[in-house]
Amino acid sequence: MSRKAFRHEPRRLTATLVALFLALSTLTTSEAISTLAEESDIETAVCGWFREPFVFWLWRTLAGSPDPQRVAGIKDVERIHFKTRDGISLSGYKLRAAKPKGYLLVAQGNAMLADQLVSDLQMFRDLEWDVYIYDYRGYGNSQGKSRLVAIVSDYAAIVSYLNSLGYKERLLYGISMGGVIMLNAIGKGQVYERFVVDSSPSRISNLGCPERYDPVAQLPEDGSRLMIVSGAQDGVVSPSQMEELIRAAGSRGARVLRDKDFAHPYQDSSNATHERRQHEVAAFLLQD
Repeated sequence: MSRKAFRHEPRRLTATLVALFLALSTLTTSEAISTLAEESDIETAVCGWFREPFVFWLWRTLAGSPDPQRVAGIKDVERIHFKTRDGISLSGYKLRAAKPKGYLLVAQGNAMLADQLVSDLQMFRDLEWDVYIYDYRGYGNSQGKSRLVAIVSDYAAIVSYLNSLGYKERLLYGISMGGVIMLNAIGKGQVYERFVVDSSPSRISNLGCPERYDPVAQLPEDGSRLMIVSGAQDGVVSPSQMEELIRAAGSRGARVLRDKDFAHPYQDSSNATHERRQHEVAAFLLQD
């Protein structure tokens, strides 16, 4: 799927579906660990026995099917797999840098597949980072059921694994739901050099979830290695939905980028705007 195709996707979403997405898109690492200790199956739904499976089914449907042709001809790309703690195989891609100085783990939006973003992520590989991106559990070529506890657990494990490989720079980029999941997967732990949260909401408790699941509660005390991106044209996660996160992160030293032209990621109105967004993200990640 092209970026242009992504740009038109929100027009087919109702406000109710957007609200459901936001309400079901977060779980803290500490909560995940607690739940895992109590549940024999980490794929158990924790946000409603019907609602959670249904919403994930909806977003998997919008994401579509994997297509290997999307990565055909891209240089230095390889299929990768990650085995989760409960034996599930997650499928993804790695873009190999010639002389990697670090890694960049990308967590995409909830209606995206890994192979849809690989081509667009080449600029980060060219900046000498190995780039990793996986299909969420139950999406695309990944096994398992898409459940919040499981997905947060998966990303906590992936970050831990990548950090064990000896990379000097550990970088994270969370897009929409990916930012929510990544914030909760790492909690308040300082396990990265720099982290970009792009168009993720401040809270989901106003939509019926417990306050302990709010992304704003997972901000690190020292936000100097964090950047928050918000677009004035975003119709999926509006600036008002991000305001508390922005204020809290900014008060802790995070860089805040509010842009009058940005929409939701991969839905910007022009290629030029999208490319400017990518360059802003790269410039922050490049800092020492």
